[in-house]
Amino acid sequence: MTRLSIVVPVYFNELNLPDTVPRLLALRASLNEVELELVFVDDGSGDRSLEVLREFHRVNPAIIKVVKLTRNFGSLSAVQAGLNVATGDCVGVIAADLQDPPELFIEMIDHWQRGVKVVLAVRESREDPLSSKIFSAIYYSLVRRYALPGFPKGGFDFFLVDRQVIDAVNKINEKNTNLMSLIFWLGYRPMLIGYARVKRTKGKSRWTTAKKVKLFIDSFVGFSYAPIRGLSMLGLLIAASAFAYAGVVFYEWSVSGIPVKGYAPTVILIALTSGIQMTMLGLVGEYLWRTLDEVRNRPGFVVDEVYDGLRDHK
Repeated sequence: MTRLSIVVPVYFNELNLPDTVPRLLALRASLNEVELELVFVDDGSGDRSLEVLREFHRVNPAIIKVVKLTRNFGSLSAVQAGLNVATGDCVGVIAADLQDPPELFIEMIDHWQRGVKVVLAVRESREDPLSSKIFSAIYYSLVRRYALPGFPKGGFDFFLVDRQVIDAVNKINEKNTNLMSLIFWLGYRPMLIGYARVKRTKGKSRWTTAKKVKLFIDSFVGFSYAPIRGLSMLGLLIAASAFAYAGVVFYEWSVSGIPVKGYAPTVILIALTSGIQMTMLGLVGEYLWRTLDEVRNRPGFVVDEVYDGLRDHK
C-alpha cells in the first residue's frame, strides 16, 4: 500500500489545531488504498500547540507524528524538518491555519497516481489584508521576471510532491533558501491546481514584515544573479557619468576659462555615490553571509524530540 505523508509546520496554532487535525484525519475516508501519515512540526511555539499535538498523537499514534524543534527556526526550516521525518511515497505540505483546503489533497494524489511528480495548489484569489496582497503581487512578479521564469503567478506553499523530489530536496540541504522556489527550480513539470485562499478565522498570523523581507532576499540571492548584476551595471553607469561630468568641468576650466563652482553639486554627487556604494556593499554582504553560513555547515534546524507512535526519542 502506498503512503501519503502530510507535513504541517506549527507555530502558535493552539486555536487552529482542534479544527485542522480532524479535517486532515478525515481524508482517510477518501484515500483509496493509500495510507495516511501526518507529520506536525512544532517550531518553538510559545503557546500550548505542542500539548494539543501530543494529545492527538496519543489518540492516533499510528498516524500522527510530532516533531519538536528546540526553538523557532522559521516555517520553511520546520517544513524541511518534517520532510526529513516523513516516510511517504508522496509528501504534501499545508499550513496549520486552514486557509488552504485539506480536501484538495484528494485531487492532488489522483494526479500523483497518474505519474505527476509535482502538484502545486496555486492561489487564484486570497482573502488576505491589502498589504499582503500588494507584497505578494510585487514579489511573485519579480520572481517570475528575474529569478524563475514560469513560476506560478499566485505563488504556492500548499503542494504535493513525489518521494523522488523530497529526496532531491533533502540532499541539497540548503539553508537560507525558499523551499518552494527550490522545488520549482528542480525542473519537474508541475501540475497546477487553482483554489481560493480563505480568510484566517482563528489565531493571529506570525508572518511578520521581517520574515517577508528575508524571504524576498533569500529568493533573489539564492536563485538570481539579477541583484548583483544590476548593481554592477549601475556602478558602470555612474562611473561613466562621473567621467563625463569631470571632462566637462575640465574643459570649461582649461579652455573656456570659466571658474569651477558648485559646492552643492559636489555634495550631491558625494552623497549619491556614497549611498550607492553602501548599497552595493550591503548586497555583497548578503551574498558573503550566506556563503559563510553554508561553509560553517550548521544545521538549518535542531530536532529536540520526535513522537512517532513507536517510541518517543530525541
